Amino acid sequence: MDDIIKSAKQGDHIAFAILFKENYPFLVKYLMKITMNPDAAEELAQETMTKCVQKLQLYNGESKFSTWLISIATNTYIDHCRKKKREKEWHLQEESFRKLKWHFESRNEEWNDTLSALGKLPEEVRIPIILKHYYGYPYEEIGKMLRISAGTVKSRVHNGIMSVRRELKIDEEAENRSNRERASKQGRF
Repeated sequence: MDDIIKSAKQGDHIAFAILFKENYPFLVKYLMKITMNPDAAEELAQETMTKCVQKLQLYNGESKFSTWLISIATNTYIDHCRKKKREKEWHLQEESFRKLKWHFESRNEEWNDTLSALGKLPEEVRIPIILKHYYGYPYEEIGKMLRISAGTVKSRVHNGIMSVRRELKIDEEAENRSNRERASKQGRF
């Protein structure tokens, strides 16, 4: 097996095909047990083998090759679960966001693009911005509420506002106005 791995590392496609053939069924069975879904297991096994091709040079032989593959497969599965969780959370957040917007509009309350842009921020960034700019709390007090340092609050508020500005294209519009004003003044003199 070591000779096959060594050849595969040197770019021998046949050696890699042998590694693939010998390890793929075992990998699918392992992934089937952790996913409980044959289609997902097959997809993750293929993704694992793709990563194996990309990272084969990193295999150092300290563990069995199958153990190394299981490690890659497990991490791929965990990443897949995190991604699905984020997608599910995003979908739920989008649904809640639409309901909130409808709620505001149905009561003839103000809903603006800023609230829409804020809604797209992760809550760990959105909450400090709202506490600071909508309710006027100082950074230190926000930090105490959220159990984070005042510096972290400042950073999140700053980065969040920059994201909102990008979303609203405020900086671009201000820069364009400034450039037009400069050009206008230069043309007058």
